[in-house]
Amino acid sequence: MLKTDKIILGFDPGFADTGFGVIAKDNNSLRFLAAGSIRTAKTKDFVERLQIIYNEADKLIKKYQPDIIAVEKLYFAKNVKTALDVGQARGVLLLAISKNSKEIFEFTPLQVKQAVCANGQASKQQVGLMVKTILGLKTILKSDDAADALAVAITASFFNKKLS
Repeated sequence: MLKTDKIILGFDPGFADTGFGVIAKDNNSLRFLAAGSIRTAKTKDFVERLQIIYNEADKLIKKYQPDIIAVEKLYFAKNVKTALDVGQARGVLLLAISKNSKEIFEFTPLQVKQAVCANGQASKQQVGLMVKTILGLKTILKSDDAADALAVAITASFFNKKLS
């Protein structure tokens, strides 16, 4: 990694599966570094699942030492219980970011889709394809959550003045 690289970590919050994506930006060039998911088992206690999300997010922040961290905002119109659970998962992500003294940038799903696909109504498949194209990956990521997290990181790279 070059000294001029700025590292961007993106999160797509979820209770069972929180996606993460890490990219590097050098001038106008973006490079893929890592992506994956923080998974919590349904068999675990609710609070234990939140602790896993917090601990894994903290490890990612310490490992990659990102210059920018972006988190997708929530948008749920149907299932209130799911929204509450994901909201709590999102809360522990924000806490991990704050505890590591990192500034938090937030984008709605609409903003992310518009930035990456130029279409706020883009499908998961379209987002995955554009992430592949923008980062020069050989294949589309198998995990929608990881692809979404990379899309969040890409969005932050486009709109954050600190990276210029």
